[in-house]
Amino acid sequence: MALMFLGCGGSDNPASPGPSSALDGGADASPEASEDVAPVPLGSTITTVRLHNPSSNPETDVPVTFGQVFRPGDVPAGKTLVARIGDTVIPLQVDVKATHADGSLRHAVLTVRLPAMDAGQSRSVEIVSAEPSAQGDPVALGDLLATDFDAAVKVSLGGQAYTASAAALLSSGTPKPWLSGPLVSEWIVSTPLHGAAGDHPHLSARFSVREYAGATRARVAVVLENDWAFEPGPQNFVYDASVAIAGSEVLALQGLTHYAHARWRETFWWGDAVATEAEQDGRYLMASGAVPNYDPQLTVTEAAVASVTAAWNAKDRGPMKVGGMEPYMPATGAHDDIGPLSLWDSLYLCSMDSRARAVALELADMAGSWPVHYRDKNTDLPVSLADYPYMTLLGNPGDTVNPATGKSEAFPACAADCSSPFTPDSAHQPSLGYLAYVVTGDYDYLEELQFWANLNLLESNPYYREFEKGLLQWGQVRGQAWSLRTLGFAAYITPDDHPMKAYFVDRLHDNLQWYVDQYTGDRKNALGVLTNGYAFAYDNGRGVAPWQDDFFTWSAGQLVAMGFDEAKPLLAFKAVFPVGRMTEPDFCPIFGASYSANVRDSDQSAVYDSFATVYQQTVDPAVAGLPCGSAEMAAALNLQPGEMTGYSSSPAGYPSNMQPALAVAVESGVAGAADAWTRFEARTVKPDYSAAPNFAITPRTH
Repeated sequence: MALMFLGCGGSDNPASPGPSSALDGGADASPEASEDVAPVPLGSTITTVRLHNPSSNPETDVPVTFGQVFRPGDVPAGKTLVARIGDTVIPLQVDVKATHADGSLRHAVLTVRLPAMDAGQSRSVEIVSAEPSAQGDPVALGDLLATDFDAAVKVSLGGQAYTASAAALLSSGTPKPWLSGPLVSEWIVSTPLHGAAGDHPHLSARFSVREYAGATRARVAVVLENDWAFEPGPQNFVYDASVAIAGSEVLALQGLTHYAHARWRETFWWGDAVATEAEQDGRYLMASGAVPNYDPQLTVTEAAVASVTAAWNAKDRGPMKVGGMEPYMPATGAHDDIGPLSLWDSLYLCSMDSRARAVALELADMAGSWPVHYRDKNTDLPVSLADYPYMTLLGNPGDTVNPATGKSEAFPACAADCSSPFTPDSAHQPSLGYLAYVVTGDYDYLEELQFWANLNLLESNPYYREFEKGLLQWGQVRGQAWSLRTLGFAAYITPDDHPMKAYFVDRLHDNLQWYVDQYTGDRKNALGVLTNGYAFAYDNGRGVAPWQDDFFTWSAGQLVAMGFDEAKPLLAFKAVFPVGRMTEPDFCPIFGASYSANVRDSDQSAVYDSFATVYQQTVDPAVAGLPCGSAEMAAALNLQPGEMTGYSSSPAGYPSNMQPALAVAVESGVAGAADAWTRFEARTVKPDYSAAPNFAITPRTH
C-alpha cells in the first residue's frame, strides 16, 4: 500500500516521520540521561524536532547538530532553550547565530545527544523555552589534536603535488570558531594548497572541523576552491585529487576539471559516523516567516518523493556537477529550479523525508560548481561592493576605474580556459544554499548563499546599480524578483556577528528604498505594476509579463514575512496588480494569469489607470465580448468552463506563478485580496502540486 504524507511540513511515513506523526518509535519512553542535567525552570514548548535514524545500523552516544529558526518573541532576549523527550531533559547546546529586531532568537545551531538510536528509530524532541543555567566547559581542540585525527587533501596538477592538512592548520593557525559548548565545538580553517615550489596562487582548501565531546568522533567538511576574485590569471585547472581521513583515503577524483570561480564540498567522519538526523517541524519553519508558506492541505505521496529523488539520483552528481539543475539557466521554459524555492527544497519542506533532505543538501553542495564565487584574499570573505564599488562582470573597462583611487577594480582577465558548462542567470536563478543553511547550520551553506546574493549585486554596470548600493532595478523583472529574494535571505539569516551582516542588510535597505521611492506616493501607478528595467518586453514596449511581476510581488511579501517592515509599502503597491486581475468588474479573471498584458498605448505612454482598459487592450475582442467564464468563452479558448488561460493544470503554469503573489497579497491586507484569493481557489482546473510544490504557496494565517 502506498504511504501518504500529511500536508506540507509533516508526514506519517514510518520511513521518515514528520513532527505531526503519531508514529514515535518509542519517543514517549523516557531515555536514560547520558549525564546528570541540572533542573531548570521550563516554559512552553516552542517546536518539536524529530530525530530519525534512517540507516539499518543502531547507534550509541548519538549527537545530532542542526539549524533551527524561531518566530519573533518565542525565545526572548535573556532566555534560552532546553530539550526533552517525555518528561526527561536531554543534553542540548544552543549556539545563537541571529536575532530578531526585538532581540529574540531568530536562528541557532542546536546540538542534542541521545544515549542510543536503534536502526530506523525516530524520537520526538520538544524544544522548550527556559531560564539560562550553568553550562560545562566547551569541547577543547587540544583533545582532538591529541588523537590521530586529520583530514588531508592532495592534488596532483601539472606534475606537481599540492597538499593541505586540517590538523596542521588547527595546530598552527588561528582557527575561526563556529560552534562552542560542552557537546560540540567547531572550527573553520583555510589555506592555499602547498607545493614544493610554494603555494598555488588559485587553489585553496577549507576545512570545517566539528569535534564532539569525548574526542572519539568528528565531522569534517572539505571544500576545495578556485575563486580568488583579484588573483591574476584565473583559469580552469585539471587535476587528480584525494582526501584522506586519519591516513585512510575516503575520496579519489581523476582528471577533474575545476572551473574558475567554482568550488566543491564533501563531508566525512573521523570515528563512528552518525546517520541520525533532525527533521524540523516544517509548519513551524513556515510560521516563523523564514521560508515560504506552503499549502498545509497539500498531500505529497510516497510515490512522488520516490520518483523525484530517483530522478535526481540518476543525474550526474558530485564535484563540478549540478545534478538535476538546468545547466544553462537562461534556457526558456519551466525548470525544476525555478520558484520561491526549487522543486527539491519545496519537496523537502512538504515531506520532511530523509531522501528529499539528502537531495536538498546535495543541491546546496553542487551549487558550488557554478562560476559565481568571488572571494577577497584580503578578507577571506565574498568580495564586497563597499570595498570595490566599481567591480563588475558586465561593465566596460572604463567603468571599473574608481575615481577616488584612480585604480581599476575590474576582475583580472582569464589567463587560459575559463569556460564552464554551467551558465548562471539571475532571471532563472534557484534559491541555493539558504534552506540547507537554515536546517543544518553548516557554515559552508551560509557562504554559498552569500556568494549567490553577492553575484546578483555586482554583475551589472556599476553606474546602473549605483555603485556600492547594488541596485537590482536595471534587470528583467523576474531577475529583480529572484535577486531580491536571495538578498533578503542573506540579510535575514547571516549571523549577527558576521562581518557581512551589515553589508547585506544595507544592500537590502538601499534596494527597498529605491522601490519605495519609485512606486509610492505621487509616483505610483494605478495598476501596481513594475515599469523599470526590462519590464516592457512585449508588443513593442506596450506589454509586461504578469507572471514575472507576480514573482516580484511574492518576493516583496516574503521580505515582509521575514520582518523587513521597509518592504510593507512596496507590498501594498504590488498587491494591487494580482488582486485587480482577479476582482476588477471589467476584467474577467479567466485571463488573470495571461502570458503578457498591454498596460499602455505605446512605449512613450503612461500606464493605464484602470484594469478595464488593460483587459480591452490585451484580450481578443471576439473573446472579450463573451460572458466571463461562460461555456461560450471556454469553447472559444479551447478550455473547460471556468478554466484560466496560461496552462492552469500545470504546477508551473502562469496561474501557478500567480498563486504566491495572491497569497502574500492576502497577507498584505490590501483591499479585495481575500476576495481575489477566493475566486482563484474557485477556478475549475488546478494543478497537481504533489510532486512539484514550488508554487503551492498559501496565505499565512495569524
